[in-house]
Amino acid sequence: MADSAAPAGSADPAATAPQAPDADVIELAGRLFDAARAGDAATLAAYVDAGAPANLSNDRGDTLLMLAAYHGHVAAVRALLERGADPDRANDRGQTPLAGAVFKGADDVLAALLDGGADPAAGTPSALDTARMFGKDDLVARFSAR
Repeated sequence: MADSAAPAGSADPAATAPQAPDADVIELAGRLFDAARAGDAATLAAYVDAGAPANLSNDRGDTLLMLAAYHGHVAAVRALLERGADPDRANDRGQTPLAGAVFKGADDVLAALLDGGADPAAGTPSALDTARMFGKDDLVARFSAR
């Protein structure tokens, strides 16, 4: 009689396969990413306070903080930083929220990220490299002094 059990040490692929996210979870994540792009600090704060990950990222690795920073929403940036969002978490292209703020010229966002502990040398290109690339000598000096 043949043994139908899997050999010792082998895993059942069905038991280890990742589960597809629930449609409601995907919808909620979409609303959070939209809130970050729109700068809805109150909504972001409420959901993160209720247990949503402060470092939630989309399929390109963009976090809520990256989206809020890139779109120039300082209140949302502060709310996320206060709730533990990583200011140096790079997306899939190696870009950090601080480099995005340099690119966009969002000085208030840049200040909030620096206050939140962002490292100007993190990422590829880093915020420092981005400032050099765009001839933003004041930022190069500011970042180099850190």
